[in-house]
Amino acid sequence: MPQYSQPLGDVELLLGFFVPPKKLVLHLQIEEGGEVNCSIEIDQTNNDEDPLGMQTKKSLNERCMNLEKSSFESTTIFKVTVGLSESNPDAYKPKLLSIGPYHKHDSKLGSMEKYKLCYLQRFLKRKGGFHDVKSCISEMDKLKDDALKCYDDIGGLIDSCNIVEFFLEMLLLDGCFVVDYLREQCKILRTGEDMIINRDCIRNQLKRDLLLVENQLPFFVLTKLYEMSKEQCEEPLIEMVEWTFSLDKSSIESEGNERKFKHLFHVVHICMSCRPSKIKSSNTAEQIIVIGSLFGIPSQTNRRRNNTDQNMMWNKVMPNATELSEAGVSFANVGNIFVRSLDNVNDNDLKDSTSLFDIKFDNALMTIPCFRVVDDTETFMRNLIAYEQQCSDVNHRYFSDFAVFMSCLIDSEKDVSLLRMNGIIVNKIGKDKEVASFFNKIGKGVAISDNFYYEEECKKAVQHCEQSWNIMKANLRHNFFNSPWVGISTVAAIILLLLTATQTVLAIISFLK
Repeated sequence: MPQYSQPLGDVELLLGFFVPPKKLVLHLQIEEGGEVNCSIEIDQTNNDEDPLGMQTKKSLNERCMNLEKSSFESTTIFKVTVGLSESNPDAYKPKLLSIGPYHKHDSKLGSMEKYKLCYLQRFLKRKGGFHDVKSCISEMDKLKDDALKCYDDIGGLIDSCNIVEFFLEMLLLDGCFVVDYLREQCKILRTGEDMIINRDCIRNQLKRDLLLVENQLPFFVLTKLYEMSKEQCEEPLIEMVEWTFSLDKSSIESEGNERKFKHLFHVVHICMSCRPSKIKSSNTAEQIIVIGSLFGIPSQTNRRRNNTDQNMMWNKVMPNATELSEAGVSFANVGNIFVRSLDNVNDNDLKDSTSLFDIKFDNALMTIPCFRVVDDTETFMRNLIAYEQQCSDVNHRYFSDFAVFMSCLIDSEKDVSLLRMNGIIVNKIGKDKEVASFFNKIGKGVAISDNFYYEEECKKAVQHCEQSWNIMKANLRHNFFNSPWVGISTVAAIILLLLTATQTVLAIISFLK
């Protein structure tokens, strides 16, 4: 007799408790005479979608075992956290060039792959064509394990079957591009070689993309490729990095061995700003309490303190620039931040330079180094902050602290205008409102470090604004002199009041006579 079996699909059986999905099969049997027998059978062999079955448990066990073998400390090239990136996610994404695995499959970046092949081809021709792709891949294979540890989990980004092959090719292709591009920027070309990328608009975009925290290769990979292709009398790799990105040579030399550098962006983070002229180090519980309350962060320890006056003073949020000005604080720019140009390579210029972080408050005067806000300032600053926030061995989070301090100092375009007129901010991006928006957003998601660099300046600013005379001045300026017309009206009213009082006094004197 003919028999037919037909699956009815997945169903959920609700028998007073949850049972994982099963598959029902309909069996039809046609008897002689046309009688049809029907039966339904539960397929007990289907475990593929059993979310509570042994397969899931085994997978979880495997994940736990793999976790024990990995080390969080070895990760040096991070994916930026959502908390930091949500206010401007594009600041962490390359626009032209992908380096490393994180953005490798972005179709918008495919146009640069042909350039990478050109740089690889030129790389292989160095030393008389001594190397070929196979030998280079073999050298990359020796670095593979250490290089993989530098990244967050990239298993979801790459097909697991081809992860090794893909990763090795990526190290070679991207690494050769970075090394030979640095050579090109430093004019280190052999006879007969031309620049592969010679358009300024592309070069500027490449510099931006090379300074993204997610867009990096381990520095030891770059060092290995450089040593494989280095010719006699060629300058060290680190000097090419210094020249290309206008870095402070003395800061690089203070770090010593190149093996300490984690990646290209780490080198830039160390050197780009020149370290503060005076390192402050205080890590006491008192400091942590003060920092938290200065920026409106409640503290359990702070509430348990016995000194009520101290509690009331430190629970004040640091005033913005306009409020400080109304309380009698003056602002002035100080020093020049070191920026090397191609026409100026004299290291003696460093003697007169200052650091971006050298902000001081003394005798109602706040001095801040002059700095420029250009199109890529936000991208660069955000990536520096992201690196500091996620790297466990950064001792001083200077850029993070600077961002938090400036986000408190600047609330509106009025604050930006005040700082700009005092020569502190050079606005190259448009309206002051855009600069204010930049500083309002850049501090979001940034954790304040225990050894906050501007603790002393914040305390002095709060103390100054809490003095009675300064409160009175602030109220007068805010209510009666907040604009020229209001100020003129106030002065006119005072003069009129004085004249009226004088007239009244003279009338009384005349009457008494």
